[in-house]
Amino acid sequence: MQQMIHFSSDDYGLSGMLHLPETENPPVIIGSHGLFSTGDSPKQIALAEECIKRGMAFFRFDHRGCGRSDGDFAIATTFEGRCRDLTRAIEVMQARPETGNRIGLFGSSFGGAACLAVAPQFDIAAIVTVAAPLCSESIRSPYVNDPANSPLIEALDRTSLFFDLRDKIGNLTHLLIFHGNKDAIVPFSNARELYAKASEPKRLIRQEGGDHSMSDPKHQKEFMDLAAGWFEKYLRF
Repeated sequence: MQQMIHFSSDDYGLSGMLHLPETENPPVIIGSHGLFSTGDSPKQIALAEECIKRGMAFFRFDHRGCGRSDGDFAIATTFEGRCRDLTRAIEVMQARPETGNRIGLFGSSFGGAACLAVAPQFDIAAIVTVAAPLCSESIRSPYVNDPANSPLIEALDRTSLFFDLRDKIGNLTHLLIFHGNKDAIVPFSNARELYAKASEPKRLIRQEGGDHSMSDPKHQKEFMDLAAGWFEKYLRF
């Protein structure tokens, strides 16, 4: 079953899709999409479907200025704003009667950084990231996979996108990290540092030849199997 959920973050109305399994009071994974993506990204939809098969709920939502949510992308998009959106999404899921109290987080790229930033504020049972940067300065030009998004990056206020999580990740735990070692936008060194500083249990999946968008079907299958298994291991007991 799927439910469209509407909620607010600051002055923005946000929308998301909640996927519910037949399991009573299931744990729920909340997804935070990349900078230019939406909650309708193929990666999130596929992961949601796999989690449903394993008895877990999945909530994928559009950050402010993206998809079905309110706001002008160029004006609304800030790192702190993305973190507040994710915080509100967690609070909304915690308050819903049809989901349990065990929460997992999934974040891709910029969304992965948001998950790492927000997780310490909550009791998060498991985290999965893909190509997550640890600081804004580590993200390399041209900053985008799709050249069509180049005008969008130029329209953003770069100072509002600043973040540095390198000294704030030591207490993160139950963390599964995916990163391609040929990522031209967020270098693999981010994953190495994240893994080195995070606490156990943790696991780093180095995808050989992998790019930022995880375009290799073999890497996609590996991600789907391992990510869903990680959530199942730490959320369903």
